[in-house]
Amino acid sequence: MTVSVIDNGPNQISRSVLVNAPVSELFAIVADPRRHRELDGSGTVRATVSGPPRLAEGAAFSVNMKAYGLPYRITSRVTAFEENRLIEWRHPVGHRWRWQFAPESAGSTRVTETFDYSTMGRIKAAIRYYDLIRAPKSNTAGIEATLTRLQARYAPDSPTIT
Repeated sequence: MTVSVIDNGPNQISRSVLVNAPVSELFAIVADPRRHRELDGSGTVRATVSGPPRLAEGAAFSVNMKAYGLPYRITSRVTAFEENRLIEWRHPVGHRWRWQFAPESAGSTRVTETFDYSTMGRIKAAIRYYDLIRAPKSNTAGIEATLTRLQARYAPDSPTIT
């Protein structure tokens, strides 16, 4: 099995994987912010979460994080929500995390995760800052690890990155 690169244009990093599980089960994990740590391949998500037990459009949730050795707390707001299809949340600076789910044959699901910092509008300095601190590179590695972890949870095979 493989993690696929999806080209969505500049300032977006997307990866996709086929998971041997139904859409509803996978969507339920991402729709519950308390379960995000189960998936996190970046090592940045901590256990302390506040907010609703299930996300919906407009909902806010806060998560304790740790990056570059520094702890912090981030509050995000859900900007798009389509049951069993799409969840997207926006961080205060403007970048977005998007999860998309597409049913495939035999109960499997195509899962795509995207880090989108193209939507930051007029905060072009933030885009340059993200590039400077190598956020695209570290977020790419985190997304690939997250999707690999999700895939491994439902299949004994070890996926590869292509």
